[in-house]
Amino acid sequence: MSYEPPTPPANLPMEIVNTLNESDPEQLRDVATYAEALAEHKEREARLEESAGQEEMEDRPDGLPDDVPAKATTTIKEINDNRYYYWQWRDGENIRSQYKGPVTDG
Repeated sequence: MSYEPPTPPANLPMEIVNTLNESDPEQLRDVATYAEALAEHKEREARLEESAGQEEMEDRPDGLPDDVPAKATTTIKEINDNRYYYWQWRDGENIRSQYKGPVTDG
């Protein structure tokens, strides 16, 4: 074991380095334990967010516009004897709709 103090990582802010240098060995061990657990937690959260985003992309129906939620359904509205498809979904207490296209018979 070296008698020289360890060199801190270059990307570690000096504020943290100074705080660690002023800490006693017990505090440093507590910091190390906490830092390892926190790193694992943040990595797990990142993986969950990434997998949730992938599942959402996989569950989106083909042709669904980006600003329409995946839970939207297609409905037909008749206006002046013409029929049109609309995306429709619930947004809190409101029902939202977005034009999809005309209904073509055939």
